Amino acid sequence: MQQSTISRSINLLVVSAFMLLLNGCGGSTAKVEKTPLPPPTQQPGETYSGPPANTDDVQRYKLNLWDNISSVERCGACHVQTGQSPEFARNDDINLAYVATNPLVNLAEPETSTLVTKVAGGHNCWLSSAAACADIMTTWITNWADTDVTANQIQLEAPVEKSPGANKNFPLGSDLFASTVHPLLASYCVNCHVGSATIPIAPYFASSDADEAYQVSKSRLNLDNPAASRFVGRVRDEFHNCWSDCASDSDELITAIQAMSDGIELTELDPQLVNSQALTLFDGTLATGGGRFENDLIAKWEFKTGSGTTAFDTSGVEPAMDLTLSGDVNWIGGWGIQLLNGKAQSSTTSSKKLHDLLTATNELSIEAWVVPANVTQEGPARIMSYSGGADTRNFTLGQTLYNYDFLLRTDNTDANGEPALSTPNADDVLQASLQHVVITYDPIKGRQVYVNGALTNANDDIPVGNFNEWNSTYAFVMGSEVSGQFPWAGSIRMAAVHNRALSPSQIAQNFDAGIGQKFFLLFNVSQHSNIAQSYVVMEVSQFDSYSYLFAEPFFISLDSSAEIQTVAIDGVRIGLNGKEVASGQVFQNLQASINPSDYVNGQGQHLSRLGTTVAIEKGPQLDEFFLTFEQLGDASNIVVEAEPPAQSLPTDLPAQADIGVRNFAEINATLATITTVPTSNSEVKAAFETLKQQLPTVTDPTSFLASNQMAITQMAIKYCDQLVENNNLRASYFSGFDFNQAADQAFTAQNRELIVTPLLDRVIGQDLASQPERSDVAQELNNLIDTLTDCSGNKVCDATYTRTVVKATCAATIGSAAMLVQ
Repeated sequence: MQQSTISRSINLLVVSAFMLLLNGCGGSTAKVEKTPLPPPTQQPGETYSGPPANTDDVQRYKLNLWDNISSVERCGACHVQTGQSPEFARNDDINLAYVATNPLVNLAEPETSTLVTKVAGGHNCWLSSAAACADIMTTWITNWADTDVTANQIQLEAPVEKSPGANKNFPLGSDLFASTVHPLLASYCVNCHVGSATIPIAPYFASSDADEAYQVSKSRLNLDNPAASRFVGRVRDEFHNCWSDCASDSDELITAIQAMSDGIELTELDPQLVNSQALTLFDGTLATGGGRFENDLIAKWEFKTGSGTTAFDTSGVEPAMDLTLSGDVNWIGGWGIQLLNGKAQSSTTSSKKLHDLLTATNELSIEAWVVPANVTQEGPARIMSYSGGADTRNFTLGQTLYNYDFLLRTDNTDANGEPALSTPNADDVLQASLQHVVITYDPIKGRQVYVNGALTNANDDIPVGNFNEWNSTYAFVMGSEVSGQFPWAGSIRMAAVHNRALSPSQIAQNFDAGIGQKFFLLFNVSQHSNIAQSYVVMEVSQFDSYSYLFAEPFFISLDSSAEIQTVAIDGVRIGLNGKEVASGQVFQNLQASINPSDYVNGQGQHLSRLGTTVAIEKGPQLDEFFLTFEQLGDASNIVVEAEPPAQSLPTDLPAQADIGVRNFAEINATLATITTVPTSNSEVKAAFETLKQQLPTVTDPTSFLASNQMAITQMAIKYCDQLVENNNLRASYFSGFDFNQAADQAFTAQNRELIVTPLLDRVIGQDLASQPERSDVAQELNNLIDTLTDCSGNKVCDATYTRTVVKATCAATIGSAAMLVQ
């Protein structure tokens, strides 16, 4: 098709669409409903009137621990003077309380303190989760200890030696499960654990789809010991949803799981393998020495609970901003929540903590470990906000395609926190992978965005301001504030709020500390290395509900007197439940040599910076890992890779078009260049955000749709409207044309040239073979003006209508194929 014909056809579309699309649309904004919590009967720390603290340490103890545990809702109802011993919550003398508390805490390892282990066991926990109480108690003791926040040296512990055993592994298909266990689940758990239930409860192991049910049931089945299966324990020990008698019902489940197990053959370890000893995840050394910087922490969510509808704020700073999960929100393994079309929201009452503590410093840091589900979300899609609805907020961390957005209300931005600070389009900073994101603000540097420990190139052009305009009645929410408006899809593994701007070194420190529950798995290789107590160590964590993350292997001997000698380590592979895993073997090309010159006593020798994920099979409690080696010391097992399949002949594809169409971003930029109206124009920007998804996303002309052209038409109209309605822009663009004349007088042959010529110069150019004939397009535009200026009958052709005719002529030109095709 000739381009001039394309242009002529599109021009006609523009004219007809123009008369329909000049009017705008309005709307209203939903607001967040206030959901206040009842006030506590007694605030911590309000009961003390005894003698002052004798030392600075006693005062730190009072401020960080005693003030938080001494209320009657916590420990002050029992552990006081003349009450239950030990009297660590006594309110008559803080110095005596200090003496009583010291035997109950371990300031070097706060998580091992008796106070922590007691509440972790459920003793007088003030929350619905004993684990959350333990985390908060640990935080209070840590704050008292005022321990160095730098990373602690992990003390590796030798695991119990265990050879990889024969294992029963789940078959790929669900047939055996469908004929044994699934009938019981589908019969007796169908009222809750299916997606179609009135109140659906994940996981959906009672689904009528046996394949779906099988995948989520694996971690709840113990093929080696059916009586230890989670399904059995829920019925037998917790009396959950028994359908007749709990004892007999659990026996029925054991029988079904045993029948499934009996149908699975043992997987024996290949005797040719050069292998390490075996470990489960929890046989490893817990990596507790993360060394996060949290001196100014005021809220923190680690999502350790793993179930229920509440995510607890474990910062230890009152009031706790516990989040209520609603909508499409799922817990994920390894700590975290997955947002699809749901949210996790705090009450407005507890959210006021953010207002009070952030406005006091006029600084903030919002920190999160996130996994965006994709790079196509816009709006910006709301990751975390402190807001009052879809268009009012104190702050928001959001996503627009490959960019992170930072909206912050100050006296120099509007009530929606705009203009937003966004990471540069060209940098593609945001990726659909696990990322550490920190947004900071202080009165010197303004807004900044850090990703994975590094400052991005987002430059804040808005002058610094203050938080005096903040609204204290807003609510903190992860996900969309208003259902259906700008939802964000992805996972949040951890989030925190600090009332100071973290420094670059502090942000890097928190990034290096990582996220989630991590273990060092020590795979014993002494028998092949001939070095006493020698191990290949992997850092392993549960990455999500479906996989483990293995990273950064190193070699070490726990015997400080061991003689380190040269040991070859080649071709490392990960084994799981008696067999090498089929994918994710990134260490199979590793070639290393342990030697005395590179080995550091107490630290070992690093082997690789790589990492990989391995699929969960039986669950973290049961999956058994081991390593295999092509060469380890003098032992070898050369692996001969299978011949790759013959390369198929390439398909002879149809010839590709020599031309393409501009995509949405290119169209917007081109229209701005042609009209001299900047893309930052508020009217243009709003129209682009509305129409962006309707504009072309690819340059292939065969995928161009009529709906794409309608969106281009609307954008062209908006740009031309802003050009003509701006006195300075139109005077410069259409120099000499009198916009004050009536339409039936303004468009003489000479005056028309003042409109048509600048449009053709910018869109068609001169003597370009790839463009339509200039004279043909000029004739079409003159025909259009003739039609629009026919003022017969009762048609009003005043000066206002003159501007309308110019807008239509402009839109017909810049919205045509001459602009679109490249």
